[in-house]
Amino acid sequence: MMRIEQYQHILHPLLAPLGAAYAGGMRIRRRLYETRVLRSWRARVPTVSVGNIGWGGTGKTPLTDWLLDWAAQRNLDAVVLTRGYRARPRSLPHLVQPGHLAEEAGDEPLMLCRRHPEARIVVDPVRARGGRWAERNARPGVVFLDDGFQHLAVRRDLDLVLLRPSDLGSGWGRVIPAGSWREGSSALQRAGAFLIKTSAAGFRRMVPLFERRLLSFGVPVFSFELVVQGLVHVLTGQRRPHPLQQPYMLVTGVGEPAQVERTATRFMGHAPKEHIIYPDHHPFSRLDVKAIEQRAARLRCPHVVCTPKDAVKLGPLSRDNFWTFDLDVRFGPAWRGHGLEGARFDAWWDARFDKIRAGLANGASAAERKKNGTGNPVENESTPPCEAKENE
Repeated sequence: MMRIEQYQHILHPLLAPLGAAYAGGMRIRRRLYETRVLRSWRARVPTVSVGNIGWGGTGKTPLTDWLLDWAAQRNLDAVVLTRGYRARPRSLPHLVQPGHLAEEAGDEPLMLCRRHPEARIVVDPVRARGGRWAERNARPGVVFLDDGFQHLAVRRDLDLVLLRPSDLGSGWGRVIPAGSWREGSSALQRAGAFLIKTSAAGFRRMVPLFERRLLSFGVPVFSFELVVQGLVHVLTGQRRPHPLQQPYMLVTGVGEPAQVERTATRFMGHAPKEHIIYPDHHPFSRLDVKAIEQRAARLRCPHVVCTPKDAVKLGPLSRDNFWTFDLDVRFGPAWRGHGLEGARFDAWWDARFDKIRAGLANGASAAERKKNGTGNPVENESTPPCEAKENE
């Protein structure tokens, strides 16, 4: 079956003008937010967007997972504002609880909630509404805006922009419908840092592309990998540090299934006997599980392996032979315009966050002093502006 990227490549001469028109519309929208014609809301605490320029498996959820671990280590109460793709909560905003179903909360929000019960994962397509609710009820120390690069109705102090290697090559600047990008390349001027999910060797090979594509933006580029620490039994949560020696079948419903297969093959030491690929965010049913089980039996595969995102949907539907990956984020080399140099992302992030928090505190103090001198409050970056209905 031909993938959508192949159709886009073949039809590029016809689709490129439509992509240019879409990019132009997004530039106008961005300008309306910048000039405050379209109103935006901001939190009183550091707000960081984790997003990308296009669609696809860039690793946003694993990076958010790492940031929540970091926040817990710093004793910061963290809130994640997410639209909850395909979530169907009874009311909005919706605070995700570990016992909720994936159909109610969304697969990625539920996965983050179960891994980080100390955090507040708030589902609401109108994320400013979810943010206001979180400030009243959770008193966060940091807010993470999930998939938020294009979500300008919530202001942020930093944009972490994740790129695919292909974004810097053949996919550069190809906007929907001619490619996967949601905006033109000028939107990357908002980025505070770029992150690319690739190996250290792959990152080094990409340096000429960084010099060609990213040098003008003047921000660092970081690498990270998803490393398999072992396997987790989907039903019991039992951890297994060693790979499966027997044949296994791989099941995925993610944006980049080929990446998952490479990861599985590298950890197991052998490729899956078969890889069943479902669409991204696929809502698994009992019939799906029965078909998976029957196929595994025919192939004489004693084990079925899936991604953590799929595991939260398979959940109680799973069988005793269903396993998922225990994943960890590992940061690699960094690039800053003069070769591979400087701190990895985790060290850079510590310093950058402290700088953001200090800036907000100084801004709040200055506003308070001015208020005391004039008797009138002054809007600043730590005081929410007047709010109107959010424009998506």
